[in-house]
Amino acid sequence: MGNFIDFLIDNLTTFFNNTGFANVESGHVIMILFGILFIFLAIRYEFEPLLLVPIGFGILVGNIPFDLSANLEIGVYEEGSVLNILYQGVEKGWYPPLIFLGIGAMTDFSALIANPKLILVGAACQFGIFGAYIIALQLGFEPNEAASIGIIGGADGPTAIFLTSKLAPHLLGAVAISAYSYMALIPILQPPFMRLLTTKKEKLIRMKSARVVSQSEKIIFPVVGLLMTAFLVPSGLPLLGMLFFGNLLKESGVTRRLAETARGPMVDIVTILLGLMVGVSTQATTFLTAASVKIFLLGALAFSIATCAGVLFVKFFNLFLKEGNKINPLIGNAGVSAVPGSARMSQIVGLEYDSTNHLLMHAMGPNVAGVIGSAVAAGLMLGFLY
Repeated sequence: MGNFIDFLIDNLTTFFNNTGFANVESGHVIMILFGILFIFLAIRYEFEPLLLVPIGFGILVGNIPFDLSANLEIGVYEEGSVLNILYQGVEKGWYPPLIFLGIGAMTDFSALIANPKLILVGAACQFGIFGAYIIALQLGFEPNEAASIGIIGGADGPTAIFLTSKLAPHLLGAVAISAYSYMALIPILQPPFMRLLTTKKEKLIRMKSARVVSQSEKIIFPVVGLLMTAFLVPSGLPLLGMLFFGNLLKESGVTRRLAETARGPMVDIVTILLGLMVGVSTQATTFLTAASVKIFLLGALAFSIATCAGVLFVKFFNLFLKEGNKINPLIGNAGVSAVPGSARMSQIVGLEYDSTNHLLMHAMGPNVAGVIGSAVAAGLMLGFLY
């Protein structure tokens, strides 16, 4: 009887030692609370739910504690595990180009084609990337790490993941979480800068209705866009190629099925996997570091610089435009490539001051230009630093 009791106690002890309760650390609890916060913000306030729900739940999955010495092959960083195999799409940069294919297939570049000067607004917002890059260098980060941090300023999660997977894979979790967090927090982060940096008169500027763009122009644009950008930065080809290919599928008129698949089921599946794996990668043992905190703060700075640069550039550009052709500076924020979140914020803030002044279609110009701009910026950094 005594041997049976000892056997039972030993088995119960082994069972308990393998549970999460026996292996939990304070870091796991902190990250689990962050995961719950992400899910709450996504559901309660609809902050980019398509991103924050998968990421938030992924944080929960990634921070279930277990005995690493047991070699269970269940953790995202354990080679050969199911989660590790799915994570390769993030680590090796497979998912971001597929996301760009879907983005291209759902994006209408008409606003940019009709008013090409708006591409300058998108370009101005990329100052956030290079500004944060310089600041990160001053804080002691290596050039490849600084580039991965700076790209957060583009507010483009797939681009941030793609570049970081090449230049600084050890920072992938922190950079990805920062990029997607700030994309989701656009309604909180951008409006204060937009209101502060513009006068009441500027907020009320009415822009001319955009001209009608022909179907031929829409078809030509992705071909010309690819050739111009990819010849300039060939290292950005995986992103730029897929973006313009997806757009050609949409605009050609003869590949409707392919376009619908790219912007529908395919991009939904990849978004689920990408968001979940980004969250899973935030294991407390590798994520909760001083460097992660710095990255998160620098990401906010990069995003803020990008927003301010876009608004201030429009104000400067207006000095050279005739009355009647001026651009409302409230669309300057849309140069960050969070499509269509930042363009929608231009509309929302603009309506606060004039309920009949609709800026959304105008803001889509710099918004889609920002997508191209962030991919070009990533290509430049990859070409110099890889």
